[in-house]
Amino acid sequence: MVRDAHRLEPDEVRDGDPIGNSDVLRTVLGEEAVERQERAIRAGYRPTRRQLLRNLGIAGAAASMPGFLAACANSSASSRGGQGNFPPHPGWKFTFINHVTTNPFFQPTIYGIQDACALLGLPTAQFVGSENSIVSEMVDKMNAAIAAKVDGIAVAIINPTAFNDPVARALEAGIPVVAYNADAPAGSNNRRMAYIGQDLFLSGQKLGARIASLVKEGPIAGFIATPGSLNIQPRIDGAKQAIQASGLPITFTEVATGAKVEDEKSAIEAYYLGHKDLRGMVAVDAGSTQGLAQLMQKYNLPAQGIHAGGYDLLPTTLQLIDQGFLDFTIDQQPYLQGFYPVVQLFLYKLSGGLQQPSDTDTGLLFVTKDNVKPYLNTKTRFEGSSSKEQVVKAS
Repeated sequence: MVRDAHRLEPDEVRDGDPIGNSDVLRTVLGEEAVERQERAIRAGYRPTRRQLLRNLGIAGAAASMPGFLAACANSSASSRGGQGNFPPHPGWKFTFINHVTTNPFFQPTIYGIQDACALLGLPTAQFVGSENSIVSEMVDKMNAAIAAKVDGIAVAIINPTAFNDPVARALEAGIPVVAYNADAPAGSNNRRMAYIGQDLFLSGQKLGARIASLVKEGPIAGFIATPGSLNIQPRIDGAKQAIQASGLPITFTEVATGAKVEDEKSAIEAYYLGHKDLRGMVAVDAGSTQGLAQLMQKYNLPAQGIHAGGYDLLPTTLQLIDQGFLDFTIDQQPYLQGFYPVVQLFLYKLSGGLQQPSDTDTGLLFVTKDNVKPYLNTKTRFEGSSSKEQVVKAS
């Protein structure tokens, strides 16, 4: 007889959980009884499930405990396929292609990926690509994923055309592809199925309007890690457009800072020291925003009437907003940029393609001194400040 790989025979004991559903048993029988039996099993004793129940003193009682049996059944089901009423399904393997895999901005994205995969009963998706926004490295990783016949791909499309061919080849091989965090521009002919992330140009417009309203007049510098990269260039373009549209006597200069956080900090300080007539500064990526906040603190620039703001929720950025050194940052909810692609790829596979991935805006929220406290008072996977799984109470 061929056994279902996910199913225990009636008298079989699972090695990974020697008693099986031990959390439920602890609740019903108490810690000591279960621990005693587990110690015996670890020492080499291998009872059948019937013997195990008898040893625990519940062989007869179990039959009259519907709630207990239901709890065991639910626990077994969740260990096989995640939560909910989804049918048994393959362990589909997804791959995320990223441009700065070690950047702290993406830590909550990684947690979102992990949590969605666990929820849906999938192996944790791979998170690969480049550390320094090198497009050829990203394309190589995507080609490797296609060759490995993964079941779905999420890719940060940071170049207007470089990903067109691998996306087309993936789709032709039956592999669904979505973009996340960065999207192909209109007219690029990229065939990705959906984009999950912030409306980047619109967020840049909001950034530009906010800094213009604070500065009123004079020069503003806009710091960007990697000019031309489609995850951040639309933001700085939107900021320029909004500042020009304001009609205020403001000049705007775009300044490259580099893909590494420490390089960004040094580049921002060097530019400021050579341009002390600046009346405002903005940054359009997480690392540059943190470096800008640190500069504002180091030289106490708010006391000189200089305003600044940027993006994302690195802990240092949030702390310096609370201390009054940075006017604002923009939250784009990076956790969702990992969570939602997994869910959309899963539903596509589960439905045989009937549930098509759909464009999803992960939002825009200005975080200022007035509303930063909840971010600082909680350490969560959602902001990347803790790896702990927890229910977070509203502040």
